[in-house]
Amino acid sequence: MATSPDSKTALLGRDNRRMFGKLAVIVGLMFGFGYALVPMYDAICNALGINNLARSELITSGHTGQKLNTQVDTSRTITVEFDANARGPWDFKPAVRSIDVHPGEMATVMYEFRNIQDRTMAAQAIPSYAPKQAMAHFNKVECFCFNEYTLKAGESKQWPVVFVVDPKLPKDVRTITLSYTFFEVGGKVPAAPAGKATDRVAVTASKEPQS
Repeated sequence: MATSPDSKTALLGRDNRRMFGKLAVIVGLMFGFGYALVPMYDAICNALGINNLARSELITSGHTGQKLNTQVDTSRTITVEFDANARGPWDFKPAVRSIDVHPGEMATVMYEFRNIQDRTMAAQAIPSYAPKQAMAHFNKVECFCFNEYTLKAGESKQWPVVFVVDPKLPKDVRTITLSYTFFEVGGKVPAAPAGKATDRVAVTASKEPQS
């Protein structure tokens, strides 16, 4: 029995609607999966103890475009301690170990880095805070931890950390420890030759003048 043109058109339209519905479902699933990646990534980072730099640092820094509270609370003094860890053969340290600041007061501290290897390397610093609740109140206006860096053999750098402690910091927090760990970024430059020894180079610390 021959199918009429109208029947063919109706069948074709129904098939097209089915295909469109399937494609819409696929697109919706992909869109939902994209949103789910963020909390999944956060959960994995928290489980492994990895600092989620991309979100936590930029959210608490001046790079978000949020207006920093510049009202200085002179009735309180917070001791900010600085620490540095190097996961590799290089020298990395703060120019000063601690400073006292008032909440709302802008301060600057320099960190010093030297690549003591005989090869070019790429690395990035990951920050951490103690106590943890201080992180939400430690606003970095400028920080070398926002970027990756490539340093030649023997190259030295000094980088600033410009920050403001939010006056909303809980009253019982009197000391904040800011610690940075420098990791080499893989795939950016050739890896070190197997068994290649490197000689350590002495680094002279320099202290930034306090204003």
